[in-house]
Amino acid sequence: MLVTGAGIAAAGAGCLAYAAGYEANAFTLRRFDVPVLPPGAAPIRVLHVSDLHIVTGQQRKLAWVRGLAALRPDLVVNTGDTLSADDAIPDVLEALEPLFAFPGCFVPGNNDYFAPSRKSPLRYFSPRRGVPRTAPLPWPGLAAAMSGAGWLDLTHRRAAVPAGAATIALAGTDDPHLYRVRYARIAGPADPSATVRIGVVHSPEPYLLREFAADGYDLVLAGHTHGGQVRIPFGPAVVTNCGIDVHRARWLHRWDARMWFHVCAGVGTSPYLRFRFACRPEASLLTLVPRRG
Repeated sequence: MLVTGAGIAAAGAGCLAYAAGYEANAFTLRRFDVPVLPPGAAPIRVLHVSDLHIVTGQQRKLAWVRGLAALRPDLVVNTGDTLSADDAIPDVLEALEPLFAFPGCFVPGNNDYFAPSRKSPLRYFSPRRGVPRTAPLPWPGLAAAMSGAGWLDLTHRRAAVPAGAATIALAGTDDPHLYRVRYARIAGPADPSATVRIGVVHSPEPYLLREFAADGYDLVLAGHTHGGQVRIPFGPAVVTNCGIDVHRARWLHRWDARMWFHVCAGVGTSPYLRFRFACRPEASLLTLVPRRG
């Protein structure tokens, strides 16, 4: 079978049109059972959202995020990169307003601090990165607004929240991608009296997962990778833009015999790379259930 250059170009154009025109807007809810509770404990429902990358005018995305409130979770966890423009705080609050009715917590991501920039996708294959030189974003204002609405800012903080008859111990860090993590501020054994212990970070860096595991956490939630954003169909991500491997760039995985971690593939994209391929925009509903065996 002869494959011409024109045929290859047409196939590539078709894939790009699909990735940008359809899949980038095919918002999807994923569901996972996570066996981390003690025997006999009632299930706990955790809604994990990440990488909203909100700019003005994204009404379809805002409406979909608002609709997640119908799930009535016991806890909402936002793992960062919520903001992508300096004028988008009102849009973020519009999207999250129904979710503020539930207990929630958040940490920042790199694009909460600095606006995304135009860059070649090939840069994601380079191990070198530094602090961006783009315009700063009004993250302190957004963090204050979410805190004022009742959510916990877990930036280098430990806290506990009730979930029915259960107690969830939480600990979070600042953004690893910008080298802002100071794990020593939250280090130490996780609360043994809590029903479950959850770590919250933006980027699933293995060195951080090791720290949480050593301190006795049951589950770590992260985002940042966009699930790879471009994946080999029915296969792994092409690149993760962090230290986690391409086979664990999204969804639920074991870290060791005790701890699990979940990487949310995220709801948005960079405003300059508005496409996804074999990797739909998504949030996850995690149902925490008793450990097996």
